[in-house]
Amino acid sequence: MAQQPLLSLPEFQGVSTGTLVVKEPLNFWGGARVKPKDTKNSEPVYEPATGRVLCDMIPCGEEEVDEAIKSAHSAYLKWSKLSGMERARIMLEAARIIRERRDEIARAEVANNGKSITEAQVDIDVAWQGIEYYAGIAPTLSGQHIQLPGGSFAYTRREPLGVCVGIGAWNYPFQIAAWKSAPAMACGNAVVFKPSPMTPVTAVMLAEIYKEAGVPDGLFNVVQGGAETGGLLCQHPMVAKVSFTGSVPTGKKVMEMAAKGVKQVTLELGGKSPLIIFKDCELENAIKGALMANFLTQGEVCCNGTRVFVQREIMPQFLEEVVKRTKAIPVGDPMCEETRMGALISKPHMEKVLGFIKQAKEQGAKVLCGGEQFVPNDPKLKDGYFVLPCVLDNCRDDMTCVREEIFGPVMSVLPFETEEEVLQRANNTTFGLASGVFTRDIARAHRVAANLEAGTCYINNYNVGPVEVPFGGYKMSGFGRENGQVTIEYYSQLKTVVVEMGDVESIF
Repeated sequence: MAQQPLLSLPEFQGVSTGTLVVKEPLNFWGGARVKPKDTKNSEPVYEPATGRVLCDMIPCGEEEVDEAIKSAHSAYLKWSKLSGMERARIMLEAARIIRERRDEIARAEVANNGKSITEAQVDIDVAWQGIEYYAGIAPTLSGQHIQLPGGSFAYTRREPLGVCVGIGAWNYPFQIAAWKSAPAMACGNAVVFKPSPMTPVTAVMLAEIYKEAGVPDGLFNVVQGGAETGGLLCQHPMVAKVSFTGSVPTGKKVMEMAAKGVKQVTLELGGKSPLIIFKDCELENAIKGALMANFLTQGEVCCNGTRVFVQREIMPQFLEEVVKRTKAIPVGDPMCEETRMGALISKPHMEKVLGFIKQAKEQGAKVLCGGEQFVPNDPKLKDGYFVLPCVLDNCRDDMTCVREEIFGPVMSVLPFETEEEVLQRANNTTFGLASGVFTRDIARAHRVAANLEAGTCYINNYNVGPVEVPFGGYKMSGFGRENGQVTIEYYSQLKTVVVEMGDVESIF
């Protein structure tokens, strides 16, 4: 009997906080969910809003990783032979199914990740838009014709790489799985995806949707696990490429392991991004931008603008309004439409964030609001991982809270005097993922954007990420890109074919 997809099982109907328990196996290859071979290393996965166990994450061993990769390779041999139009048709169908089931997927994402339902719905929309975008690009993939002397010619072919590994992060589980698989599949590759061990559920839904849309069995596989499983994937001889989203230390390890097999790598790592607000800005927009730059997904966003540089003359008005609005952010049950901030991913992560705030105070920063654990009135949320969004004043560039990625709802505000000074300070970091500037001076806006050392610069906005636009880092925030046309180059390789139309000229 055919397996029922997760989304059609009773436990996934109308999911609300504190109700979901997942007993189904969460590995997927060969077109079906696969029971783990060995359950001895299983780890509990918690629902962030309640602190209760949502499911068990059972890591894949060597044999299972090998099975998943072989399944992907056999699917790749079929998929890569299809035309771009044929691939596009199937990908568009997958995008349609996601659009249709957006709310059920979003609710499962909230249960597993803790972010507000409002944000999760946007994430699912961004996922299907990405798949739709790359479906549109698939039929346009082509090479070049080069005329050579004497009627000879050469041409290039853009060919797939083979089996690509995607390693996801826990802050955007479904969206990252779509962001990595869509360009890979558009180019004719197969994908083996490893979600974060803290968010194992929704990537399996994506796998089932791709199957329903008509991809060959094995084209998109999900293997569960932590660092050990990730290592097995990175070092497998049949893997051609690894795309990793996560921390800098883990990114370095991924690069090191991939180097042993000379595999291509895309790394989307951490950030400590500057947001520069000049006194001539439209202050209302700058305030909204600073909130969007710091508090989406409880502050657990790699490109967040967590170092907010405000020109001294407008600092008092800025702080007054930002604090007022930060205090008004509704924190609580992430499944409620009114909630704007949900729960952090785990208890250890919450404690780490609170530790950063405590250290900031010890180093002289002033907490203007928030920064402590919050217990909502609803009894089912009493063990959830909630932290009130925090604004820190009196910050200096050498403080830990200004130098290190906190990955929580903490905004550090710093005064500045001149453009030259703030650019030097903004760039004084090992990271380079994103940056932002608010000003009405068009020349200054472009000058600052040109001088900021970051993969993205937002002018008069922050944290907008259309799928048509490339995203990725400078410096230790990684390399390679996701989204946009350029990403095709990171999931394909170029073959040159030289055709001689005359006789061979030999010096021998």
